[in-house]
Amino acid sequence: MDGSAQLKKLRAALLTWFDRSARDLPWRMVDAAGKRDPYRVWVSEILLQQTQVVRGRIYFEHFVEQFPSVEALAAAPLEDVLKAWEGCGYYARARNLHKAAARMAAEGMPMTYVGWLALPGVGPYTAAAISSLAYGEARAVNDGNVRRVLSRLHAEAQPTAVWVQQQADTLLDPQRPGDWNEALMDLGATVCLPKTPNCPACPLTEQCAAFQSGTPKLYPLPKPAAKVRAVEAVALLIGDAECAYLEQRGGTLLGGLYGLPLEEGSIQTALPRLLERLSAHSPQLLGTVSHSMTHRQITLHVYAAQASQERQQVAQRPLSRLDHKALGLLPPQGAAQVRLL
Repeated sequence: MDGSAQLKKLRAALLTWFDRSARDLPWRMVDAAGKRDPYRVWVSEILLQQTQVVRGRIYFEHFVEQFPSVEALAAAPLEDVLKAWEGCGYYARARNLHKAAARMAAEGMPMTYVGWLALPGVGPYTAAAISSLAYGEARAVNDGNVRRVLSRLHAEAQPTAVWVQQQADTLLDPQRPGDWNEALMDLGATVCLPKTPNCPACPLTEQCAAFQSGTPKLYPLPKPAAKVRAVEAVALLIGDAECAYLEQRGGTLLGGLYGLPLEEGSIQTALPRLLERLSAHSPQLLGTVSHSMTHRQITLHVYAAQASQERQQVAQRPLSRLDHKALGLLPPQGAAQVRLL
């Protein structure tokens, strides 16, 4: 069988499997004409950049219910968008969604890979996914699932990003590019799993070099683990879990969110700085929480203290999971006590 016939057979095998086994996901809804809403595709792809499908599904449904269109998202205050994103992490995604929505509301929604790529928060993978799924443009995606499937298909132990993209471009079905992209991703997410590939359920075992080798789970080799930096910090709770003094975060990681006043450093160094900065006194240790955040392991010591700063309703502000953990240290019976401080 020549290469063209082999490629045709591989495409047919995977798409037949996909037509039968595709995951039922809310962002895959189509209209009467069989078309997808580009807005829903875009939101889902941004959400799934750093969030697993199980959690992403919940956040997606909540987000599009609150902001059902790009115009609704553009018109909403950024703080409302961050509140809807609360707990999902990687908040730059929400800020970029809001920026991009404002641009699209003014200029129209892109219809090509190049147009999507020009928007904030949209990289090559996301632009390829949106343009292929919503508009049928022949653009191959390259994510972790695709990388693993193609690595095993060709028994390539150390696939580079360039190599994966080249293979993905070659295999892409130009007649059904969106379905093909999702088929590869679904196969990686449900069958060609990292540690326990379910080869008997795979439609590509006949073409899979790693399966033929007898050791498919050895492909690809693990990527070097990113170094994790230990960070120690102190936070101050002035008020209680319902009404407290909050500060708005800056920077790219948590920018726009609110949280307890915080200083990085040890208790011996950070706590005095906090007390002085806020003219606070009588600190009482509530406890310590740990939280992982973008290659950082944070140990946060949380103190209650007395001060005169104006307090806000906590539920009305978007907070990070770290701050929710900190507020969770305050037991219900302790709330009234601290409220009186």
